Amino acid sequence: MKYWFLLFFSITVVSCYAQSSPNRKAQTFFEKAGPYIEKLDYASAEQVLKSAVEADPLFQNAFALLGGVYKAQKRYSDAKAAYQKALLINKNVAPEVMYGLAEMEFATQEYDQAKKHFNEFLLLDNFSDRAKRARKYLMDCDFASLEIKKPVKYAPANLGNGVNTNDSEYFPALTADGETLVFTRLMNGNEDFWTSQFKNNSWNLATPLSANINTTRYNEGAQTISPDGKYLFFTGCNRPDGLGRCDIYVSHREGKDWGEPYNIGKPVNSEYWESQPAISPDGRTLYFISNRPGGSGGYDIWKSTITDDAKWGPAINLGPEINTIYDENTPFLHADGKTLYFSSDGWPGFGNKDIYYSRMDVGGKFQKPVNIGYPINSFDDESGLIVSADGNTGMFSSNLKDGFGGQDIYSFGLPEIAKPMKVSYVKGIVRDKDTKKTIESNVQVIDLKSNNTVFDDYTDPETGQFLAVMPIGSNYLFNVNAEGYLFYSENFELKAGDINKPFQIEVYIEKIKQGGNVTLRNIFFDTNKYNLLPASIRELDLLIEFLTQNPTVDIEIQGHTDNIGDDKLNEKLSFNRANAVYEYLLKNNIEAKRLTFKGFGANKPIADNKTELGRKSNRRTSFLITKI
Repeated sequence: MKYWFLLFFSITVVSCYAQSSPNRKAQTFFEKAGPYIEKLDYASAEQVLKSAVEADPLFQNAFALLGGVYKAQKRYSDAKAAYQKALLINKNVAPEVMYGLAEMEFATQEYDQAKKHFNEFLLLDNFSDRAKRARKYLMDCDFASLEIKKPVKYAPANLGNGVNTNDSEYFPALTADGETLVFTRLMNGNEDFWTSQFKNNSWNLATPLSANINTTRYNEGAQTISPDGKYLFFTGCNRPDGLGRCDIYVSHREGKDWGEPYNIGKPVNSEYWESQPAISPDGRTLYFISNRPGGSGGYDIWKSTITDDAKWGPAINLGPEINTIYDENTPFLHADGKTLYFSSDGWPGFGNKDIYYSRMDVGGKFQKPVNIGYPINSFDDESGLIVSADGNTGMFSSNLKDGFGGQDIYSFGLPEIAKPMKVSYVKGIVRDKDTKKTIESNVQVIDLKSNNTVFDDYTDPETGQFLAVMPIGSNYLFNVNAEGYLFYSENFELKAGDINKPFQIEVYIEKIKQGGNVTLRNIFFDTNKYNLLPASIRELDLLIEFLTQNPTVDIEIQGHTDNIGDDKLNEKLSFNRANAVYEYLLKNNIEAKRLTFKGFGANKPIADNKTELGRKSNRRTSFLITKI
């Protein structure tokens, strides 16, 4: 009878020392418990087991099984007491009963007693999988006994009835502006995506995400959304186009609706199990869970990066810096591109799966994970954490006492030590300068400090909107371009220590025409010098690309200064700076007949020279269209 063993309780109640009760009444009650347990009717199982031990107070197996029933209901103190009674009856018990007692002592934070009984268990069983777990618990005892004395502030708040219902809601995903939430809802045995907008300081009533993604035949879940809210990666299982039991799919938002999702294929997906995707803020690296061969444990975190030919590269295991011989799940890479949050039952913790974070070093390697702390983590499973772009708020799902039913989504203030790097974002709309209509255009954001492209995508074809995140502490080139238009150039300098206030902009670009003028905001020189600084190269290469794509266009490169200093020296400096740009273009195969250059000194200001900000704007390089 399989219920005697109840592996999901982590105990085996059949003992070679007390197979049954000599009391027929007690034995009858005991045998009634099994069918109730198989139906997960723990309340009825509890009642018949209580009747069994009332009829036979020395019925050891009934107390052991009662401990398992209490454990299944997360009544850990009651479970501990039941196991203790089983041991008092006879210390010569099945090892699993000793293990059950030790585990419940750990769950109730009696770490010294737990260590004692785990060690006693290992004297009885030193080779099973449970023995391996007992040795992990011993490590957890040492960790938890110290860390529980350093609790972090934790006050979870239910997101409210706009999001949560008497069904289960879980796996939240949030856009960088904090305005759009996508989550999974389980209704009538089917998982679908729902979405809610944050307006007037609360979450609006959620609606189904899209009929193009949600299905009645399959489950959709375990999703991640790109910071700009345009790409949804999610898990789909047992689908006709699947490579394994569960695969990762992606859908692109097209205007107000989402496009048909598609399987992203190999090498991310395989004949094994792939799930729980997490996309990097630049959209180039996908983190996910897989149980494929080559990992450290059962389920590991892997990653794949888009190659130069726009295909997903080979799946790479994150290695022992992150993965353990046990299981890792629910990875989430913050918008800073450096801080990884995930759950694991393999690192030192408070029991079962805890939430950890790891920061990427300058070499791109993740550092040793850090437990996010108690009471965020507990003896129960904690997983599925996401963190808002501003780094202040965590979101997760749980079935806390104040919930609406099933699992609900909660938010809480993230402990200071666990916060990611600060980020900002630029959000806006691109329009035609003359017609004011929105334009589908390419937006690029380049980190001039690292020379990495942090965003390269098109605006929404219907709304012209875009959103790109920028970690604070660097200098960013911002470029907007569209076929037949002059490009737009801006610079965002986000110094370390700056507040992470977002930029809301409206970009107007004009069609290529004679007399059109573009200010190049990312051409840099040292003070009173005219040698191009290395950070200028990316902007100059974009100018070369523009001239190459528009071979009939001729330009005049123009240098400008502020009004500080001698006028003649300023004119000479501006001339030499324009010449430096001219020489760079010549060296990169732009014909000399298409180019002229001129220095204007301080004669053509675009801002007030009375302020430093105005003078900074006036110190610039620009170009004028002289022929099309």
